[in-house]
This record gives sequence, C-alpha cells and structure tokens, in this order.
Amino acid sequence: MPSSIRIQRIHPTATAATNHTAAVNNHKQPTSATTIWRVPPSISLPEDLTHHHTHAVGPHQCSSAVVQTISAPIAAVWSVVRRFDNPQAYKHFLKSCHVIRGDGDVGTLREVHVVSGLPAGSSTERLEILDDELHVMSFSVVGGDHRLQNYRSVTTLHASPSCDGSTVVVESYVVDVPPENTKEETCVFVDTIVRCNLISLKQIAENPVKN
Repeated sequence: MPSSIRIQRIHPTATAATNHTAAVNNHKQPTSATTIWRVPPSISLPEDLTHHHTHAVGPHQCSSAVVQTISAPIAAVWSVVRRFDNPQAYKHFLKSCHVIRGDGDVGTLREVHVVSGLPAGSSTERLEILDDELHVMSFSVVGGDHRLQNYRSVTTLHASPSCDGSTVVVESYVVDVPPENTKEETCVFVDTIVRCNLISLKQIAENPVKN
C-alpha cells in the first residue's frame, strides 16, 4: 500500500521582497538577507498552528517540512510524539536517550545517541514547546557530535479534514547548511531522516497491539 507521506520543501520568500519569483533560485544563489519560510497553501493547517511552521531562515540555513497522514486518532499519535524522554520509540536512527536536566517540561535537556553508520555520534537537545492542547512539540539542538548545527524542529498534529479519525502530522525545521554542502543537499539529507521517522510513527500508531 503506497505511503501517504509528502515532502514539502519550499524556497523561502525574502522579507524585503514583494515578488514571489525573488526566491526561485534560493538554493543556488547566495544572499545576505534573512528570509521567512512558510508551509505552502497545499498543506491545510488550522489557523492556530500556522505560525509554528513559519521560520526565519538565515543566508546559510535551509528549511523544509514533511507531512504524514496517519490512520489513527490524535490521542494515539500524540501519546508517542510527546514523549521527549523516549524519541527512539519511533525515531529508529536513535539508539538511546537520557534526560540530563528537567522533568519533561519546557527547558528539559536530553542527550540522544545515534546508531552507527550516520555522520553523528550524539546530540544534546532542548524542549522548546510542549502543548498538550494544540498538540505542538518543538525542540532545538544545543550541542553534541553531529553536523546539524542550530537545528530546530516543530511537529504539530491536527485532525485530517478529509479522513475521519485520521491525524495529519506536519514536521518542519530550520538548520544551518554545513560549509561543504549545498542547501539542497542538506534538505534532502534531513528530509530523508524526518520522512523515515514519520513512517515509523505511522506504523506504530496504526498498529498499537503489534508494537
């Protein structure tokens, strides 16, 4: 059965520009201006969630979003996503997680260790948002042995407008582009990891007995 996942990578719109064509070649042409990245109109987000997926993107950063529809109620999906202390439950590129400060509230720090084979060893991450009412979670990377500098991710859940009982997960991020890589290469790399995580989340939420 084909997956319903979609990758949405949109060229940011320059804050000083009024013409959308100004950012068409954003990945190829350097710029010194900070741009604003927003999810495209094709993603139907509730109004109270839109601002969570609006990112200020620096000249040496990139931003993107991945969307996944899951045939499970929000409560079931959120119970997995909100566990800041247990991301490896569905993020299979992680082998362990240890909370080093806090009790799960905003400001909590965790250290995760990555499975072998990836260009990273560990990551120290801070919980930025945990909203159980609107189903919003955000974290930022603040240290560790990895290439994703100044990474910040926002994940939101909302009811599918077309499938009763289903949940739409939107995960967007902004991250520095490593000096040896292009924006396009960086987004492809991060999109692949996020996409795999959300496919795993889908499998877990839709088959709770098996998992």
